[in-house]
Amino acid sequence: MNKPLILISNDDSIFSQGINILVEVAKKFGEVIVVAPDSPQSAKSNALTLEIPLFVREIDIFEDVKAYKCSGTPADCVKIAINQILKRKPDLVLSGINHGSNTSVNILYSGTVAAAMEGCIHEINSIAFSITTYDTNIDFELAKNHCEKIIKYVMENNLENGTCLNVNIPHIKLHDSKGIKVCRQTKGMWAEEFEKRTHPRNNRDYYWITGTFVNLAKDETDNDIWAVKNNYTAVVPIKIDLTNYLEINRIKSVLETEHYL
Repeated sequence: MNKPLILISNDDSIFSQGINILVEVAKKFGEVIVVAPDSPQSAKSNALTLEIPLFVREIDIFEDVKAYKCSGTPADCVKIAINQILKRKPDLVLSGINHGSNTSVNILYSGTVAAAMEGCIHEINSIAFSITTYDTNIDFELAKNHCEKIIKYVMENNLENGTCLNVNIPHIKLHDSKGIKVCRQTKGMWAEEFEKRTHPRNNRDYYWITGTFVNLAKDETDNDIWAVKNNYTAVVPIKIDLTNYLEINRIKSVLETEHYL
């Protein structure tokens, strides 16, 4: 009988520290194959490469694990893995461990989450993992522990089709963790600002995007930002179906009427 097949990708690139940790944990649960970007692809969301070809090359980087670096986005990596590289459909898609949190509205921009969502689109159990720090010297002890627990749960219980897990792990010591909190996405937004500059050689204006995150749920205690700030690992089930079912009947009652102008 074949071992479970686990596909791993990310958006920090195949050379990142986080993907090494995730491979180490995933090897406990089955056969692991890595297909990940050959360079950082943060904030690419579900972008696909359409105007230039994709290049994929096998690379010897993980012990006892086949790995391929891809010139495309995280979503490209999962797509090409399922369609061209893997000999059978994977049982699990894992993405991460991303450096930096993907809480709240950040899931819409995250390449890490997009790789997991691509697995979800193909009706494969999928999980995105992030750790809430950009430090280069990261303590992954808690991440290893909670990744293993969450992977074990999904392998044994499965997820509803069209659903994957967005997991954010606080960068704290294992003994400081309060555990795992299953919660919802925080309501928030980025208040974007653009820093305008002028190029010294041609006098053309250009812009750097900056911004500040605005938490619109500061007093609530059932969301992912509250969870990680209070030393919990936040697990948010998310869906590929973006339909607002509560609005269907209200809008239908007006727009589908014969005399609406």
